[in-house]
This record gives sequence, C-alpha cells and structure tokens, in this order.
Amino acid sequence: MLLIRGGTVVTAETSQSSDVLCDDEGKISAVGHNLEAPSGCTILDAGGLLVMPGGIDPHTHMEMPFMGSIASDDFYTGTSAGVAGGTTTIIDFVIPERGTSLLDAWKEWRRKGEKAVSDYSFHVAVTHWDEKVHEDMATLTRECGVNSFKHFMAYKNALMVDDDVLLRSISRALELGALCNVHAENGDAVAYLQADLLKRGMTGPEAHPLSRPASVEGEAAQRVIAIAGLLGAPIYIVHVSTEEATAAIAAARARGQRVYGEVLAQHLVIDDSVYADPNWLGAAQHVMSPPFRPKRHQKALWAGLASGQLQTTATDHCCFCAGQKEQGLNDFTKIPNGTPGIEDRMSVLWHHGVRSGRLTPQEFVAVTSTNTAKIFNIHPRKGSVSAGADADLVLWDPAASRTVSAATHHQNVDYNIYEGMTLTGLARYTISSGKIVWANGDLRVTRGAGKYVERPCFSPDMQATMQRKNLS
Repeated sequence: MLLIRGGTVVTAETSQSSDVLCDDEGKISAVGHNLEAPSGCTILDAGGLLVMPGGIDPHTHMEMPFMGSIASDDFYTGTSAGVAGGTTTIIDFVIPERGTSLLDAWKEWRRKGEKAVSDYSFHVAVTHWDEKVHEDMATLTRECGVNSFKHFMAYKNALMVDDDVLLRSISRALELGALCNVHAENGDAVAYLQADLLKRGMTGPEAHPLSRPASVEGEAAQRVIAIAGLLGAPIYIVHVSTEEATAAIAAARARGQRVYGEVLAQHLVIDDSVYADPNWLGAAQHVMSPPFRPKRHQKALWAGLASGQLQTTATDHCCFCAGQKEQGLNDFTKIPNGTPGIEDRMSVLWHHGVRSGRLTPQEFVAVTSTNTAKIFNIHPRKGSVSAGADADLVLWDPAASRTVSAATHHQNVDYNIYEGMTLTGLARYTISSGKIVWANGDLRVTRGAGKYVERPCFSPDMQATMQRKNLS
C-alpha cells in the first residue's frame, strides 16, 4: 500500500489539502485528512506538492508504420517517457492498411501494446468502407472495449476517406454508441498544392506549411461538422491548429451540436518560423500535419481552452529520427510527418498555461486528464482523485524548473522540438496503478506493467445525444 501524505489534491473541480491512500490492487482506497497509515504501508511525503490525476494523452502513435518508416518510440519507450512527464495513460491509434480488417489490426496493436509500462487504450481508424468494416465496428465496440473510430480527411491515396465513408462510418458509430475522431484537412486541396509546389521547384521542408494552409483545415472542420450535424452525431476533431477550425467548433457548439476539439501542446507555443531554419534537418524535424502555424493562431487556441470550446490537449506523439526524416531530402512530401512530445506536454501546459494566467490549476487538470476521461467514457476510473479510481497520480512541483534537451529526455528520438526551453512545473513523482514509476528523475518502470483499458460505449454525452435524436 502507498500513503501520499501532506499534499494538495487538485482535481478539475477543487483544490484542498488531503492525504491519498492507494491499495495493493492499484486503486485509490481513501482520500481525506490525516489518514492512518496501515501496517507496512509506504509513506510518500507530498509536502509542497500538488497531487493530481495522472495525465491522459488521447493522441499518440507508438511504433506506427507511416510514410515508409516506423515511428521510433514503441509502447515501452513511449510510455516510459510519458510517466517521466506525468502522463499515466495513452490512447493510441490502430491504423489498418487500406482494405484490411479493422479487427485484425486491433489484434496486432494489442500485441504491440503488451510492452507498455503504463495503461493504454485504442482508437481504431476507418480507412475504407465495406461490409466487413461495418461488422468489425460492432465487434470492436461490443467485445474489445473500443468506443472511438478515427477518420483521416487528409493523406490522399493512403489514409484519406471521402465524404461517403464519413457518412457511413459516423452513422454506424452513432448506432453503436461510439464517437468518431477526425483529422480535418482537405486532402484533395493538400495533394493539389503539393504537386504545384513541387512543379515550381519547391522541394524543401519550407514548402510543407504552404501545402497545408489554415484554410484547408478550416474547410474540412466545417464540412465534417456539417456531416455530423446532418446525422445528429457527436464529433471529436483532433489536433485543432487554426483560428478557423476553432471558430467552426465554437459556432457548432453554440448551435447545440456536440463537437469536441483537441489541441496539441506544440501548436500552442511553436509557430511556423521553424520552417525558415536554413538547416534542412532542423526544419524537417518540425514537419507534422497540421503544420506549425503563424503565431496569431495561438491566441485562438489558448482562448478556446480557457473558454471550454476546446476540451483536451494531446501530443500526436509520432517520432522519426534524422535518418528517417532524410527520406524526403529531395521531396518534402516524403518527409515522415510527426514530432515527439509526450514527455513535455504537462510541463508546457503548466508553464505557458497556468503560470501565464491563461489556465487555472483546475483547468489544467481538466484539459490534461479529466476531460479526456469523460469524453472517452473512462471517468471516474481515470482523470479523478477519488475512492475507487485507478491509482494513477502525479505529484506536481509547481515551482521547480528544468531545461528541455534531447540529451536528457526519455523519448527514443534524437531531437526535441522544445530543445533549450526552460519550463517551470514538473512531475516529482508519477504513480501508475499504485506503484511509484518516476521519482525525482529516477525511472522505475516495468516492461509490460501497463494494462489495456476497455472503454464502454454510450457515454453520458452519447446517451443524451441518442435521447435527443429519439425525441426529435
């Protein structure tokens, strides 16, 4: 057993001095003042620290095959880096090859996930449509604990689906009580712009953001919101990076539509000036989609988080080392898209969010953990500090600082997009299933200790959606 004594428990709703007792089954057994330590219990002094729910990253890609490479972080190294930064649960993406079985792909990702040191779950991508996909979606929701399906409106001739697939898949998910996630970029427009830029001799990474301007995200966000509205279905838009998409989400929510928006920590603090780096590799290391945007978009993203129009923060953690990025040395469209970030998300959000006054500590907990748990129907098991919840906790030092460096991070990649950034606010201790897995810089993880988290369908929000639809 583990007794966390003398800390300030911060949840998405409250902040108060309390002790937290974790049992040997990996659950929180009690939260209260001056709890008695059971015989043989380990006592952890949390004086001066904030005791918060462990972070939940709803958007990662561990060992993902993509654009001719495989992401360099696997479920062992990636979740290890996560706990070093205070993240105790990830929701990764199963990406079936086009025309293959969703269920078979889920089984493959389950095998990959067995290496995880902390808890994990899966969204499953729909990359095509046929009767087998229709059947697999039912099996995944009813037997495999999947309650969300991903759709790419980008990556033409690879992962992209058209409006017909979106209509069929969103409708099927609604029937099953599942939520659809969407990467909102107009893939036809991106492909057209990429071809035009290459034709004009623009082959370097500086062309990447030019091929994916803010308008292609704004248009796609509006279109999928309209499709979901037509069907009366909720929708979750991943990695919102623009003022246009943020406004589209806010407008839909004002109409009463259930639309959720996710923001990446890196889009909040890094702008498109990185693509002007004269060092090819320095610019290529920042090639991800959506790309980094002009700084003006950051104001809208922060405002969206503060107002509740955007609900979650993620990383889209997808690492490719220098040699992998160099696959696109002569053609920017062949640079594997993705950046690291799982280890630094929490500190970035605290430093630039809470310390700047943009977010309260309670809002920080909401956007890094609790809101994700609620949207994907694993609350209060996750995202809470309460009796019966999983003992996934982070003991946060709001005053301690560190300087980010690839030389010291735990991510299995040879660069860090936050290199040299000094951040105040860090995880002193991370607890996963009642076990200390990170202690003042000491990583104490066990390969395979992470559990697969089943997420039931028909969340409270989904139940309300169905009731409204049935009454209309």
